[in-house]
Amino acid sequence: MKTLGRILLGLLALIIIAALIVPLLIPIPPLEGLVPPEQLADLDSRFMEINGLNVHYKLAGAGEPLIILLHGFGANTESWRRVLPALAGVGTVVAYDRPGFGLTERPVGEALRRWPGDNPYGPDAQAELVVGLMTALGFEKAILAGNSAGGTVAMHTYLRHPDRVAAIVFVDAAIYTGGGAPAWIRPLLGTPQMNRLGVLLARNILQQGDRLIQLAWHDPTKITAEDIALYRRPTRVENWDRALWEFTRASRDLNLASRVAEVQRPTLVITGDDDRIVPTADSIRLARELPDAQLAVLPACGHVPQEECPEAFLDVVVPFVSRLK
Repeated sequence: MKTLGRILLGLLALIIIAALIVPLLIPIPPLEGLVPPEQLADLDSRFMEINGLNVHYKLAGAGEPLIILLHGFGANTESWRRVLPALAGVGTVVAYDRPGFGLTERPVGEALRRWPGDNPYGPDAQAELVVGLMTALGFEKAILAGNSAGGTVAMHTYLRHPDRVAAIVFVDAAIYTGGGAPAWIRPLLGTPQMNRLGVLLARNILQQGDRLIQLAWHDPTKITAEDIALYRRPTRVENWDRALWEFTRASRDLNLASRVAEVQRPTLVITGDDDRIVPTADSIRLARELPDAQLAVLPACGHVPQEECPEAFLDVVVPFVSRLK
């Protein structure tokens, strides 16, 4: 029995050693053809430094109110391109690329280690970026419209700066589905082994991206080649893979589900009736638990109604915003 115990201990030691060493030996081939984000900008793209970060955004309209559009995980400003022009008819509207996505600056390596203040990929810094954006544009308050994980940014911003938020439009918002790795696993994400493997995990989005886009639509046959190209474009930006891993490491569960009743502002909750990413039932629950909420369930629509069902989306958002003016 003692011999068997020694053998088992020896095997366990080998497994631990392998787990520590093998990830460090896996080759990480460089990606070819990556360029600075400015080289991929559109004619209507704008860049502005906010809280030390060079932020890519698009702006339309004029006057009050300011409407800030917050895209979800893996998306970018283009997620709003079908509704932004119409929203510009009721005020100033801005869509920007959240840190880690689109064409916004991606600090990594030494630049990230030397970053002053909060990690720019973390939820607190993302909320401060929203406030910094409205200040830079000359507004005291804004209506925040957040899709999916953008909805969590909207709510987190309100909880940190309620005086800067006039209203919130939750679009298939991920309020009840968590946000980031569980607390028990977070220490592992900072190990040298996971830092090395993390880049490969982030690159997996290239293989999974098209499948996730199709999952987000009620009718995937409506997805155009342009839609796919605009989702893929940020994967041509230098350091996109490392930045996506840094975003994953910095994320955490904000426990927003327990704080819904604190949102003392007019809210509009929009969901597709066939959301297979954030269940439609979650949005119905959110509208029920918010103190001052209007609910709109859009028929034959999925997780990204601003993309798949823009007319129906605008039919509820424009009147909501107009009543607040």
